[in-house]
Amino acid sequence: MSRKIKPPKSKTEPSFVGISTEAILESISDGVFTVNDEWIITSFNRAAERITGIAREDAIGRRCSEVFRASMCETACALRHTIETGAPIVNRMAFIVDSSGKRIPISVSTALLRDEKARIVGGAETFRDLTLIEELRRELRGRFRIGDMVSRSPAMRRIFDILPQIAESEATILIQGETGTGKELMARALHGASKRRAGPFIAVNCGALPDTLLESELFGYKAGAFTGAIRDKPGRFTMANGGTVFLDEISEVTPALQVRLLRVLQERVFEPLGATKTQETNARVIVATNRDLADLVKKGGFRQDLFYRINVMKIELPALRNRQEDIPLLIEHFISLFNATTGKSILGVSPDVQAILLAHDYPGNVRELHHIIERAFILCTEDRIELNHLPPEIVPLSTKPGRKRRKIVDSVRAIEGQAIKDALERNHYNRVAAARDLGIHKSTLFRKAKTLGLVLPDQDGRSKRNR
Repeated sequence: MSRKIKPPKSKTEPSFVGISTEAILESISDGVFTVNDEWIITSFNRAAERITGIAREDAIGRRCSEVFRASMCETACALRHTIETGAPIVNRMAFIVDSSGKRIPISVSTALLRDEKARIVGGAETFRDLTLIEELRRELRGRFRIGDMVSRSPAMRRIFDILPQIAESEATILIQGETGTGKELMARALHGASKRRAGPFIAVNCGALPDTLLESELFGYKAGAFTGAIRDKPGRFTMANGGTVFLDEISEVTPALQVRLLRVLQERVFEPLGATKTQETNARVIVATNRDLADLVKKGGFRQDLFYRINVMKIELPALRNRQEDIPLLIEHFISLFNATTGKSILGVSPDVQAILLAHDYPGNVRELHHIIERAFILCTEDRIELNHLPPEIVPLSTKPGRKRRKIVDSVRAIEGQAIKDALERNHYNRVAAARDLGIHKSTLFRKAKTLGLVLPDQDGRSKRNR
């Protein structure tokens, strides 16, 4: 039987014979480096130079932890895991610090290096720059953000939608909400979105000062007005000219001082203590309280005329327990915030921690969640927050087996199920619109609905909108 002879290659056909591994590594866009068994970098491609800002000659011959300063180097080195276990890592998220000190988000994959006798002689790691993806994520998160407030709940998004119009007006704003819901953050957001943004934002906690001190703080005083008043002192309404005065806990102001506040709001004038002439103020006023002012008026604890004057536009901030869908977004926001302020590179929370934080009632609202994450950052030395980093008073429920553990899981499932039902109703059972409303892909919506045992209607709502 005759042997087939292959036809000669065309002169135009590309040939890869003679192309070295080094040339291939130089041509790819992912950073690649290799280390020997002593963790010394032995090769460093062009993309690695570009991503890290570190020249090849400065990297080769040094330990990889000195070059990358990555979030996982100290406690969860991907390459060490691969060399010790033989198991490769694929697309693990991490951060590195480049030559200018900037944190760069990357995804990491690892593999073993063996010699001709199959002995492990080192490892190889590829890493991809995720900066563009992170910027896109931030842009997406920006749709759920006003100032320092983040939310994707329908109740908060309705507030976000009208906030620009409220900010542009000169009307007095009343912000009501439980302690810790972010009333001052909302006031600052209103100021930042207004025409007065270049002016000062002056905040006063009316519940923290006795009446006499509060009056002098708000209106100022003249030299000689009382013992110790050796020089004039401007009040907050003077200091806030052209800007905004934020009066927090307005419900704690006594009736006598309420009369003076009413005059400022109605006539835009006031008299400092010891003064014989009135002064004008051009400050916008935003007030806030954690109490029901309308109920206080009925009980005689707050002047009705002042209530009507400050209740021109009311913003009611919902409690965190009524917008559980915001908890994962807030967790991510606080982790990003504390990463930036502490220099750590914590990537997130474990599934058990997520379950606990979703099931907690948050009597202290957003402020309480903020403090929980801040505490976890103090204790956490790994790349994610675990159960032992949480306050003990909220952890025992999840660590005990049996019915209490089941209660956490059932709570989380109930929260997810209710959020999906609400989104479907708001969007007339249009599944694509509901998924967009929840900030998830439609396939994720279907999968969660199936897992939770939710029955979706046959009609998806799109035809209803088109009729």
